[in-house]
Amino acid sequence: MTDRTIRTLTDLAGVDFDKQAGLVPLIVQHAGSGEVLMLGYANREAMEATLESGRVHFWSRSRGELWMKGVTSGNVLSLVALHADCDGDAVLARVEPSGPVCHTGEVTCFGEGIEPGGLGPGSGASVEPTAPGLDADPGLRHPLTRLDATLARRAAERPEGSYTTRLLADSNLRLKKLGEETAELVTALATNDASRAVEEAADLVYHVLVALRAEGAGVDALLAELERRIR
Repeated sequence: MTDRTIRTLTDLAGVDFDKQAGLVPLIVQHAGSGEVLMLGYANREAMEATLESGRVHFWSRSRGELWMKGVTSGNVLSLVALHADCDGDAVLARVEPSGPVCHTGEVTCFGEGIEPGGLGPGSGASVEPTAPGLDADPGLRHPLTRLDATLARRAAERPEGSYTTRLLADSNLRLKKLGEETAELVTALATNDASRAVEEAADLVYHVLVALRAEGAGVDALLAELERRIR
């Protein structure tokens, strides 16, 4: 697996600041939980300040100035690691936050307690009685079922050289990849890149199914839980 960690100022040469007027999206992820906390933007100056200080800095597009997260609230983001994406036009910052990240006082800018599809208990969402469940349309089930069957075989056989085998054997890698794929999906959505968002969503679904398989749960359990939520 390619190491895209940004450790020094020299490593910033691999970041493409020119693609978006000198800025790159900076996705902030909790280094412990893998939760995506916020999305900001950084130029080279902000990235250099982050590396040199160990505290995450951004470039304010509205104020046109450098700023450090937590400078007024005290809720700073202590840097654990920086990683460029495969194209060098987005950066993931893994951090240890000292307090709530969102200016509203919530832990993450994306809200808390979000249920899949907004159909969790108490969400107030409803589904038409005639709407087909996941079991009703084979076209919705078959790709996931076939993928899960492949994952089950990998779990039983553990073939050498298989990426799925590596994930199943390494819980830290599984959690890391879940965080990375979530961050890449957020980036694609934030930049209105629909085709890339679909690809990143597929990557995330794959890693979710591997993580569930490692815990002894298959896609049937996931589909059953989704079906329960839309009744």
